[in-house]
Amino acid sequence: MKQSVKYLLVGLTTALLVFPANAQNKIGVVNLQKCFDNFWRTKQADSQIKERLAEFEKLGNTMFEDYKKSNEEFSKQVEGVRDPALSTEEKEKRNKELEKKRKDVMEMENNLKQFQQNSQKTLMEQKSRVRESILREVRGLIEEKSKAAGYTMVLDTAAMSVNQTPFVLYTTLIGSENDLSDAVSKQLASTAPPDAVKADAPKAPEKK
Repeated sequence: MKQSVKYLLVGLTTALLVFPANAQNKIGVVNLQKCFDNFWRTKQADSQIKERLAEFEKLGNTMFEDYKKSNEEFSKQVEGVRDPALSTEEKEKRNKELEKKRKDVMEMENNLKQFQQNSQKTLMEQKSRVRESILREVRGLIEEKSKAAGYTMVLDTAAMSVNQTPFVLYTTLIGSENDLSDAVSKQLASTAPPDAVKADAPKAPEKK
C-alpha cells in the first residue's frame, strides 16, 4: 500500500521545466507518504487486511492438514492393494476404493490451490480498493488547503522517479510554513472515531 504513493506526482517534472519563475508564484510542499502513513484510515485498513490474511491462513492450514491426512490414507491404501494375500474379489474391491480415494485427494488438492489463488486475489483487490479511497481523501484535503493558501504548485517531497531517485532533489521548504504535511496530518487525525487506530500526532516545526 505504501510503495505506490511515492509515484503519484512524478509527472510534475515536465511542469517544473516550463513553470514561469516570477514573484507571483507560490510553491508549497507536502510529504504525501507521511500523510498517508499517519492517517488513521491507513492504519485501520492495514489492521483489517492483516486480520483477513490471518483468517485465510488459518482456513488454508486446515485445508492443507485435511489434504495431507487424506493423502497419507491414500498411500496406505496403495500398499494394501499390493498385498499378495488378497483374493481377486477383495483386490477388485480395494482398487475401486483406491480410485475413489485418488479422486478425492486430487479434488482436495485442486480446491486448496484454488483457495490460495482466490485468497491472494481477494487481498490484492481489497488493498487496491482501500488504498485508492484513502489517497483520494488525502489528496482532496491537500488540494483544498493548497487552494486556500494560494499555492500555484505543491510538490510531493516523498515522490520517487521511475529510476528510483528522489523527485525533489533540493528544497528549503520542508518544515517551513510552506510545508503542508503537518497541517494535513493533523486535520486527517481529527476525523478519527474514538475506536480508530490513531497515529501519533505530528509535532509542529520548531520556530527559529
